[in-house]
Amino acid sequence: MSNTIPSIACNPAPSPDADVVVIGLTEAGGEPTLVGAPEEHLAAALSLGATAKLGTLTFLPGTPRLVVVGLGDADVTPDAVRHAAGAALRAVAGMSGATGWRVAISLELNDPELLEAAVEGALLGAYRIPKVTAEPSSAPVTAVEVVAQPEVAETLDAARVVAEAVLQARDWVNTPPNLLYPASFAESAKELVSGVKVACEILDEKALAKGGYGGLTAVGGGSARPPRLLRLSWAPKGAAFHLALVGKGITFDSGGLDLKPAAQMASMTSDMAGAATVIAATHAIAALNLPIRVTTYAAMAENLPSGSAYRSADVLTMFNGTTVENCNTDAEGRLVLADALGRACTDEPDLIVDVATLTGACVVALGNQTAGLMASDEETADRLLDAAEIAGEALWHLPIPDEARDRLKSEVADLRSTGNVRWGGALIAGAFLQRFVGERSWAHLDIAGPAFNEEKSWGYTPQGGTGVMVRTLVALAKGLAG
Repeated sequence: MSNTIPSIACNPAPSPDADVVVIGLTEAGGEPTLVGAPEEHLAAALSLGATAKLGTLTFLPGTPRLVVVGLGDADVTPDAVRHAAGAALRAVAGMSGATGWRVAISLELNDPELLEAAVEGALLGAYRIPKVTAEPSSAPVTAVEVVAQPEVAETLDAARVVAEAVLQARDWVNTPPNLLYPASFAESAKELVSGVKVACEILDEKALAKGGYGGLTAVGGGSARPPRLLRLSWAPKGAAFHLALVGKGITFDSGGLDLKPAAQMASMTSDMAGAATVIAATHAIAALNLPIRVTTYAAMAENLPSGSAYRSADVLTMFNGTTVENCNTDAEGRLVLADALGRACTDEPDLIVDVATLTGACVVALGNQTAGLMASDEETADRLLDAAEIAGEALWHLPIPDEARDRLKSEVADLRSTGNVRWGGALIAGAFLQRFVGERSWAHLDIAGPAFNEEKSWGYTPQGGTGVMVRTLVALAKGLAG
């Protein structure tokens, strides 16, 4: 499954054949001001109820159609532009009769950061979940042009690369689990990186068993579709920093023998969002030719109940030799990540970042629009928080207290897979993962809340897979590359 991504162009003025032109409205001291359009349209916009509130939309009649989008305060930020462009394109793509439309974005985008934000917001806002159908269909928006001077075209290309990476992650998350399973997911990732200089290695179930990947083989053992471990390597000459990315790729999570309630199960096609995030980000980093070495692991498995499924009370031996008393077959993500983190450590990276839809506890703590961050040290946490701020993504730093580590003590193995109480589940999961990175610089991103949107679309965020944290990882790589 894949989407038709609109083409992107840059013009000093809207094209005469544009079907829709998006203009902005700001406010300073109570005075509304149009952005990217003559003031003669202001009275008409205000008469129809247009406001500067961020993301609000007002449609003006005429040819081409004019869409007035609220940009908030007159001191417009990249995040405001990203949000506004996304809201506008999402609305345009949903309009009656929208087929193959060309949309011009006229928001005074001569600042490269604003241009980058507009391109990202527009492409992300135009996204529609690919439909599994034999019926041919046309994309509602096939071309986007940003009104800016031609010298910012390089920024345009870079923004498109990043946006396409987010869209790829969304497509993978939104693919039904009978079509996306460990083997097909790994092959799809291999195909994606074939166009860039990224080396790809796929370990099948035999190689995993031989290599001692006890978490992956246990979690994937209940499914007729065996697990995979994908390894990607981007190693440009002269790279001074080595970043390792690790993603949870549970292509469907039934909970295993500790079966989930039926109402919770349908969205578990999204439990591979962490793997989708790190793979898509790696491809973008390579496509942007960033001078940083990146080694990426995606631990892929399908967690199903059967006669060969692993059990609660099993003791598993992870890749690095640590033994784990399994306490809940629905806490499978940390087991596959433990194997991948242990393997990543053998590459001796300077920093490891793992991404996972890991715990419902993190959603309880932070809601469904903010990801949780745990880290080995404050400097590493600050690096991730700075990258998230640049990308315009919500990330909150959580602690790993000694109490959480104490909850993992086991009488029969080196540690338990879960704590012995209900409370602080996200922190206990972070403490578990940290055991597999030792003293290395490490960060854990729990994206269980924002990775899959089951509520109304907003801004550039659609229903379904969101592609959250792809842009943050690319921003992190840019910062580390210097």
